[in-house]
Amino acid sequence: MGPWTATGTRGTLAGVLAAGFLLALRVKRPDRRDLPGLLIVAGGCVIGFPLLTTLALQTSTTAHSAVVVGLLPIATASASAAMTRRRLPRMFWIAAIVGAAAVVAFTISQHHGGMSIADLYLLASLVVCSLGYAEGGRLSAHLPGWRVIAWAVVLALPISAAITLIAVPHERFDPTPSSLVGLAYIAAISQLGGFVVWYRGMGIIGVAKASQLQLAQPLLTLVWSVLLVNEQLPVTAPITAIVVLLCIVVTQRSIVH
Repeated sequence: MGPWTATGTRGTLAGVLAAGFLLALRVKRPDRRDLPGLLIVAGGCVIGFPLLTTLALQTSTTAHSAVVVGLLPIATASASAAMTRRRLPRMFWIAAIVGAAAVVAFTISQHHGGMSIADLYLLASLVVCSLGYAEGGRLSAHLPGWRVIAWAVVLALPISAAITLIAVPHERFDPTPSSLVGLAYIAAISQLGGFVVWYRGMGIIGVAKASQLQLAQPLLTLVWSVLLVNEQLPVTAPITAIVVLLCIVVTQRSIVH
């Protein structure tokens, strides 16, 4: 299925599932003061990040994308610091610059000296997702984490449904049993269930500290890309991922201290 179809259907399925939970539990509507934050989560984590990364994966490998998205913890911590007007130590910025330089060098080396359209999609996805993560973590300090993502996917449901209705007739859509299982997984787990515990954790220990749990994400993605879709890793991908992870460790430790 095409990227717009995949994004729309995952959001629609997650929205219907979340709406069912909210109605069954008779959860009251969110306060007006929380609506702007929930809309940011909806735009960044329900629509923006899934669409941009899926568009990138049309011409980029999972391994390559994993290294670029390895900057997400740094981006999330930066977005949180900007929203809360919290000053970060100098060591944070030094490590962040080193990590960013490693990622830029990797992407340029993979495309013979230039940035591809996939890299631009991935960098844009970092911006929108980091804002959604940071705002969701802030909301989870006073709202249950599952309500944050549930209301976000419900608020995004009209857009997700519209994308689905427009995309399906115009994109390739030849579902197979394995692709339907994958769609069910990204809708129920990646788009909804995973965020329940993620935002819950961020609400308890804070956005900056929680983002340390993402340190293993790039390396795990590289491993799964080999095991599940038989991708071949470039030699520089795991090396770059390790450099990025080390830089993120320094940034998070400096924030905690």
